[in-house]
Amino acid sequence: MSAAPGKFSPPTEADVTRLVLEHPFAWLVTAHDGDFAATPLPLRPVIDEHGTITTLLGHFARANPHVELLRRVPRTLVLFMGPHGYISSSWFGDRTRTPTWNYAAAQYVVDIEFVEEGAETDAIVRDLIAAMERDRPGAWSMEEMGPRYARLVSGIVAFRARVVERRVKFKLGQDERDAEYADITRALDAAGETALLEWMQHCNASRGGVT
Repeated sequence: MSAAPGKFSPPTEADVTRLVLEHPFAWLVTAHDGDFAATPLPLRPVIDEHGTITTLLGHFARANPHVELLRRVPRTLVLFMGPHGYISSSWFGDRTRTPTWNYAAAQYVVDIEFVEEGAETDAIVRDLIAAMERDRPGAWSMEEMGPRYARLVSGIVAFRARVVERRVKFKLGQDERDAEYADITRALDAAGETALLEWMQHCNASRGGVT
C-alpha cells in the first residue's frame, strides 16, 4: 500500500478512515480490453487492528452489467472524494497567484469477491443501512419492509473488495505560505465552506485557526 509522500500525506491513518466513513459514496471503475465500466455505490470499510482499511463492503443491483464484467475481471479501482473546493485567486492579497483546488481523496485498488451466501449478504446490507440511518430522527430499519425485503435481496449481489493497494492525497493548503493560507481560511469561513475549512485546519494544525 502507499500514500501520498511528504506534505500531502494524511496526518494519521484515522483520517483516511474518517474520509471513507464521512464520504462513503464511491466510484468503482473496471477496465478490460480497452473498455471500462463505472458504477457509483456506497461502501463500508472493514478495519484491522492497526486501524487500516483492508476490505470494502457493498452491493450491486444484480442486473447491472458491471457485475458480469467483475466476475471475469475482479481487479477494480475504487475512488473516494472527500471535502474539496475551488480556491480563487481573488482571495489572495497577492493576486498574481494562480487559483487551485483543495481536496482530500483516496483511491483503492481492490479485488472483488461476490458473496453468494444469504446471511452474509443480509449482514452487509444491514450494516450499510444502520450506518446511514444512525442518529437520524425516526431512524428507519429494514424490518419495516416486511415481506418486501426478500424481494429486495433477490435483486442485489453483495461483495467484498479486498484492498491490494492504496493511494491517498490530502491537498489541503500544506504547500501554501502562511499569508496565503490565512487568506484562504478567511475566505472559506466567510463563504460558509465549513467542511473544507475544518479539514484544512486539521491538516495544518500548527498554523492555528482562522485569523
